[in-house]
Amino acid sequence: MYEFADGGEQPAADDNGFFIDRRNFLAALAATSAGLLGGSPSFVEAAARDHSLNHQVNDLVQRLRRKGIVQPNEQTSWSVYDFSTGKKLVAINEDVQRQAASMIKPFVAQAYFYQVTRSSRVRYNDDVRHHMERMIQRSSNSATNWLIDRVSANRGRRGPRDVEAELKQHAPGIFRQTRIIEKIPPGGGTYANKASAHDYSRFLYAIWNDRLPYSAELRRLMCLPNNDRIVTRVSAISHPLQVCDKTGSTAKLCGNMGIIEARDRRGRKHAYTMIGIIERPSRAQNYTQWIRSRGDVIRQVSNLVYLHMKDRHGLV
Repeated sequence: MYEFADGGEQPAADDNGFFIDRRNFLAALAATSAGLLGGSPSFVEAAARDHSLNHQVNDLVQRLRRKGIVQPNEQTSWSVYDFSTGKKLVAINEDVQRQAASMIKPFVAQAYFYQVTRSSRVRYNDDVRHHMERMIQRSSNSATNWLIDRVSANRGRRGPRDVEAELKQHAPGIFRQTRIIEKIPPGGGTYANKASAHDYSRFLYAIWNDRLPYSAELRRLMCLPNNDRIVTRVSAISHPLQVCDKTGSTAKLCGNMGIIEARDRRGRKHAYTMIGIIERPSRAQNYTQWIRSRGDVIRQVSNLVYLHMKDRHGLV
């Protein structure tokens, strides 16, 4: 089973979530080839992706499959974007819509922030901030449902579908494969909400570059200390790094999406996105064992990516 999904690319829309016409895309592509662009990921995905890291990640996942660590019925998606060079380094099954689990929670926050900017009646007060922090840092399901209810009350009172509608009204190009149709049920087994690794990539790109309302606050929320799978216990990372992320964990999905920031030998900052998703069609019999094992798979891929970035930028 080959991890690549060559048909998954959408080069006609950039990772800001804004569409570009074919003529502008081809012009940008030509400029990229001449080394003139360093901006939005979409301009460089098709022409300037670093195939070396893309193939290395694919090869690693295939080795783990042969060892039985990743099972035949499990599917994966991977995405890495280098902010320093403006290049998409990894795009494997990036546009496949997968279960979102708790990785949908920053999207819920974003929907509320759209409403804050649109209506003077919607406030970002201490109570809402408290629920946001619980939702993102502690992955509180009750706090998430509380915020879904607030978004819905300010819109059409259709429940979670109002969250999706809010996002797609304002940034349809970012949340292209996003589907939000359920609150978090008792026990946390949320399987109906979906998104793609590319959605997360576009979202992370946008908040890092202050393209969305309350981007700075979203970064603050996602940078609060938590149990991530892309920096914590990654063997090549010997000292703390800045990480803004959200994990997703169910008996059918193990994922993590986030931005990692490190410094080079001159003290300059380099940031990149790291997104990994492992999905299975049925519930794992031993949830604790499965989620720990697949979390370690994401760590192995993140370790490979970090070593590449360390060599590429001289990280310390």
